[in-house]
Amino acid sequence: MDEKSKVLALASDHGGYWMKDFIVHKLKEAGYEVKDFGTYSGESVDYPDFIHPLANAINKGEYEKGIIMCGSGNGAQMTANKYPNVRAGLCWNVEQARLIRMHNNANVLSLPGRFVNFTEAWNMVEAFLQTPFEGGRHSSRVDKISQLLK
Repeated sequence: MDEKSKVLALASDHGGYWMKDFIVHKLKEAGYEVKDFGTYSGESVDYPDFIHPLANAINKGEYEKGIIMCGSGNGAQMTANKYPNVRAGLCWNVEQARLIRMHNNANVLSLPGRFVNFTEAWNMVEAFLQTPFEGGRHSSRVDKISQLLK
């Protein structure tokens, strides 16, 4: 694993703050470096204020992968997917985390901070980080994601 892939970008709003704090701790224990885009407390904030900077950095290639959280994971995912080089997938279980990597080459994992427990979230993070993209028939599909319709 190269140095760039050992640095992960994380961001959340207040609904995902405690989960993000837990995941940051677990990632550091596992030897990863973390760029934390915030939020830095459980105080109410607007998720786009934290997800946009992370997604922009991934879009520009500053980070290979990111993990985002909000209460449901939906708003964070919708915001991140506004960027053409970001493929954020919302996951509620480990199998989904594997599939967004294997079939969609997702580079951002979106988690529902209020709907899964921390252990399940960590299991999804591990699956997301350890599962490679299969390529093959999936490559042409992934290539079409950022194409604009004419």
